[in-house]
Amino acid sequence: MKNILLSALAALLLVATPMAVIAQAKYPAKAVTIIVPYPPGGSNDTFARSIGKKLGDVWGQPVIIENRGGAGGSIGAAYLSKQAADGYTLILMSNSFTTNAAIQPNLPFDAVKDFTPVTMVARGPMILAVANRMAPKTIAELIALAKSQPGKLNFGSSGAGSTNQFATELWMAAAGVQMTHVPYKGMAPAVTDLVGGHVDVLFASLPSVYAHTKAGKARALGVTSLTPFSAAPELPALAQNGAPGFQFDNWWGVWGPPGLPPEIVAKINADLQKILVSADMKEIFLREGAEAVLMAPADFTRTITSEIDQWRKVAVKAGIKPE
Repeated sequence: MKNILLSALAALLLVATPMAVIAQAKYPAKAVTIIVPYPPGGSNDTFARSIGKKLGDVWGQPVIIENRGGAGGSIGAAYLSKQAADGYTLILMSNSFTTNAAIQPNLPFDAVKDFTPVTMVARGPMILAVANRMAPKTIAELIALAKSQPGKLNFGSSGAGSTNQFATELWMAAAGVQMTHVPYKGMAPAVTDLVGGHVDVLFASLPSVYAHTKAGKARALGVTSLTPFSAAPELPALAQNGAPGFQFDNWWGVWGPPGLPPEIVAKINADLQKILVSADMKEIFLREGAEAVLMAPADFTRTITSEIDQWRKVAVKAGIKPE
């Protein structure tokens, strides 16, 4: 009787394995949901909806965008971490995922083990801007002023532990300056106070501040990429002006739940890479101050883990703590 049961089990396994492979080969066979862990609007939502539409066209299946905002993206991320590893629920998040993971001690998930990185889709720099009432008109002049008055100048951010604060702290360390942090509850009030002259310095994404600097309401001094950026070619790179090696990019990527089969990861990655090089996606990214990125899953995984480690070190050195 025991041998009969073992033989039956072996037969079932032989049948089940090809069926699983066939199911993965047909992926997707139904609608796919992309979670956006933030409210509607903003770059994450814009990118997810644009990418989702194109994936739907490629796959011949609906791609549903579902906003699950709250707790700095952690609510949506926690939801994904508990979904089935079948590829029918994905998430699109920004690099605030890595900065949060570096400073939040009680996240409801493990930022590395509870997700399957698929690919980065886009990246772009921040702009270093100063209030019009500030005397410096170049990066060198700002560094000189900050060095002459350690801690007297202030810089705004969208909140304690935000990507804006990490970018500024990293730049201060590279440039050898000290400024005082003024956290705001979001980027909009920080930009408002920069324009109003109530905050001295602000690192912000291009969509947040570039229009204001172009209109003369604040002064843009440089970008946080290693070299000048195509969407703002007139602005010099901070790395080439007193902060050697400095770089900070905003980026956006796609993850699946833990244990997503390699075949499905490869399928999603390949289809995304075809989409990302299209002219209209490049235009959408550029409007949001970003450029498309083609990246293998293994490289994306290494980027995530290395950034979390890097931001933990920056947080300890700069005393960055969550609100």
